[in-house]
Amino acid sequence: MSTSSNQPDAQFLARFADAWNRHDIDALMSFMADGCEFHAVAGPDELGKSFVGLEQVREGFQAAWGAFPDAAWVDGDHWVHGDRGVSESTFKGTAADGSRVEARMVDVFTFKDGKILVKNAFRKNRPALAKAA
Repeated sequence: MSTSSNQPDAQFLARFADAWNRHDIDALMSFMADGCEFHAVAGPDELGKSFVGLEQVREGFQAAWGAFPDAAWVDGDHWVHGDRGVSESTFKGTAADGSRVEARMVDVFTFKDGKILVKNAFRKNRPALAKAA
């Protein structure tokens, strides 16, 4: 467990979520530690698709907005205990084909030296909603 005085707290995760909703990649990356990892909600491996290192994580984050240009994470609740944290929210987004996703999700975090070392995302596997009229 980190004993750093800049240990993340629930407000840290709320600010991280706000950066996601603003689609602000530079702000998001300022929360990430060197050697960080992002495990997406879907992909070919046990952890979904994994992105390792600052450059790959940046690309992975931007891919979420590419798949869902109007992506939003709402109704967020955040918890931190030691060097671990959780954010629970509802993901809402519209894909290029017009299908919509609205499902509860969680991100599980591991922190190091006051930043996010691992972001592991999980989302309910709900069928796509009807296209907006």
